[in-house]
Amino acid sequence: MDNWLESVYSDGTAMFVSAPSPKPRQTVTVRIRMYADAPVRHVFLRWLRNGLEQVAEMAPAGERAGLAYYAADMPVTESRMQYHFYLACDDVIYYYTQRGITTYLPDHTYDFRLLTDYVQPAWVKEAVFYQIFPERFCNGDPANDVRPGEYSQDGHPAIRMKSWNDTPLDYQQGFCLDFFGGDLEGIRQKIPYLKELGVTALYINPIFRAPSVHKYDCVDYFHVDPHFGGDEALEALSAALHENGMKLILDISINHTGANHRWFNRDGMFFDISEGAYHDPAAKERGYYFFGEGNAYHAWYGNENLPTLNYTSQALRDEIYSGRDSVLKKWLKPPYNIDGWRFDVADTFARNDDIQLAQELWPEIRKSIREEAPQAYILAEDWGDCAGYLQGDGWDSPMNYFGCGRPIRQFFGQPDLFMSRNPVLRDVPYRMTAEDLENRVMQHLAKLPWVMWENQFNLFDSHDASRLHNDPAISPMAWRGAVYFQFILTGAASIYYGDEAAIDGTLGSNEGCRYPMPWDSDFKNGAQYRVYHTMARLKRDHRALSHGGMKFLYARGRVAAVARFTADDAFVAVLSAGEKAERIRLPLGAIGAAGLPNTDVLGETLDWRPLDEHSVELAVPAGTCYFIECEMK
Repeated sequence: MDNWLESVYSDGTAMFVSAPSPKPRQTVTVRIRMYADAPVRHVFLRWLRNGLEQVAEMAPAGERAGLAYYAADMPVTESRMQYHFYLACDDVIYYYTQRGITTYLPDHTYDFRLLTDYVQPAWVKEAVFYQIFPERFCNGDPANDVRPGEYSQDGHPAIRMKSWNDTPLDYQQGFCLDFFGGDLEGIRQKIPYLKELGVTALYINPIFRAPSVHKYDCVDYFHVDPHFGGDEALEALSAALHENGMKLILDISINHTGANHRWFNRDGMFFDISEGAYHDPAAKERGYYFFGEGNAYHAWYGNENLPTLNYTSQALRDEIYSGRDSVLKKWLKPPYNIDGWRFDVADTFARNDDIQLAQELWPEIRKSIREEAPQAYILAEDWGDCAGYLQGDGWDSPMNYFGCGRPIRQFFGQPDLFMSRNPVLRDVPYRMTAEDLENRVMQHLAKLPWVMWENQFNLFDSHDASRLHNDPAISPMAWRGAVYFQFILTGAASIYYGDEAAIDGTLGSNEGCRYPMPWDSDFKNGAQYRVYHTMARLKRDHRALSHGGMKFLYARGRVAAVARFTADDAFVAVLSAGEKAERIRLPLGAIGAAGLPNTDVLGETLDWRPLDEHSVELAVPAGTCYFIECEMK
């Protein structure tokens, strides 16, 4: 295809749609742009009205920075409006969707999409999240620490680790009962540190009553674990965060509870670990689970400690999300005022062979949450393709492993996070290309409305994945490139606690990525802290990195370049995973930029030269990554 096609661009931002979240029956103006010298004779906007194809010729709407704009009006007649573009030249018609340009008529899978019945949590696209595994972050109140042998689970006693700097125990040694003493007061005390780093929102792993370190085996949704400081500690933390202009989302699993939960009634009587007493609950609570013959029950992933909840029970739905005093609503209300929920194992929630309720329940849950807090963020754990939940009536975002964490880790040389669990698949020596990287990102995003692009929770490390920098096969520059990648993508960036401190860890188990935060080290003078400190401030100070468009400018071999831009500002992340130096062509004119500075944002020297009025040539040494603020026209 001709080079001018690289400049064809539209998206769902205010730069290209007069009302990115339109009201029903509103008329919106849609725009598209391309090089002013593009050989296009006619540009058309195509959409459906009551099932019938509508095609409107787009009128010239001015030029800026060498780019010509075209515009057309589109009446909003449905709750989800889909559209794409026809570009008519002398001898060919090009079709443009969010997936790119073809010379054949596309289906509607990758259409541009506007939603009328969706309220976007507008703060998310500007956010720099910091994920905290609370037991391992900071011990602010030793008085609430777990005592050695205070209780046991499955015959294993609680262990109080002797020193904050000890190594976490492997599962077969500690059984997720090895406690260091981190708590919510410790997080509150570190708010000045988090602000200095550039964090604007916290995502905290589960804090409700539970016997384990990770607390996904909840025994009481309605109270914060006393070893984290109890309900009062959450109230104090939330107030302090909001006073400092920071948001807070909490983690919860409503797919399953712990086997010691006060609702779980396997044998008619059960021991409530939170109260230290036996109970005989009514049949109502027994109906919250899937019991069969002989008191057998369904458990998540076959783990008997995690019985699955049964949402055929309306009483359970009332307890969890629909009632005025339900779990999800309680913590959104004063005095806690959290700003959203992260839902554990959301991909398997309410899906149990013959009983498939997920498609029914997620819209109900969303409605209930938004009734209480219209700007609450609904974040869900899903490691794969989940576009069906991201169309305005379900989640706001997944944990974006599929379109960020998994591809960028594989691009820099690791096996895919899921395939690494398979001894056959993980040993296939294929090296992922830049074309693969672009395709994996765009196959995820291009099926979503633009407002969902802006909601994405971009990460590559978490409590469920070995830390990238702990892998000796990953160079410091490759790690830096992964950070650049998560900040250049549309949506929020997430720092997993301790990544900025080059925290220790091991590969191959969850215990290896849950080390205590190394507060005694001089990490603030280290390279990883500098990278995150710089990137967080760039995102705060430049609308291009929060409100701008996004486009792959180059993807070939082992080098990729991705841009974020507004009409006044542009950045390009250049990522090399190659073993040889390359000279690449960057079509900066396609984003309204004219050239590059002499160094990138971290002071790396740039070797570049102009090629023509639309592009420059950049030298990229083997395995080097840049984050560049462009010079605009």
